[in-house]
This record gives sequence, C-alpha cells and structure tokens, in this order.
Amino acid sequence: MKLRLLLVVISSLLILSSCETIKKKSDSVAKEENDKFGKFVGEHIEELKIELGSSTEDYLNEKGNKVFVYKSKKYGITCERKFEIDEKQIIIGFSSSGCI
Repeated sequence: MKLRLLLVVISSLLILSSCETIKKKSDSVAKEENDKFGKFVGEHIEELKIELGSSTEDYLNEKGNKVFVYKSKKYGITCERKFEIDEKQIIIGFSSSGCI
C-alpha cells in the first residue's frame, strides 16, 4: 500500500514538472514572437511587406481598419499572424496564435 502511494506521488510530481516545463517553453516562444513582430507596430505597411511579403489574406475589421493576415504551418499546426493597419497605412496592432 505504501509503495502504491509512493508511486502515485512520484508520478504526480513528474507530470506537474513536465507541465511547468512546457508552460515555460511556450511562454518563451510567445515572447520571442512578440519581440520579433511587435517591432512593426508604429511602422508603415511597406516595412511589413518588405519583410514578410504579401499577406495570405486581408480584410476590414469592425473599426474600418485593414487587417493583414499571414498564415503558415509548422508541425501540422497553423500559425496565424494578424497586423492591424490604420487609414494612414501605419501598423497599429499585432497578434498571433498557434505560432511555435
């Protein structure tokens, strides 16, 4: 009985430790993503086009601002980066999801 309890406790600790490692890694990747592409906020749209090329799609959001969407796939997971552009062609926002 004590052996079984010990195995459960050790297994639980290993699982919790693994989850923390994954969380740290994903936080690190998200920070790198924001640092790399967040630099475009405040820049003219041409800077983005020079760096990333043509967007996969674009549309007008509810505020009337243009949104450029860049999609890619890595390890079967779709990465989506969105850049919001105001009427002066300046990038005013950036978000990403699924980018690893």
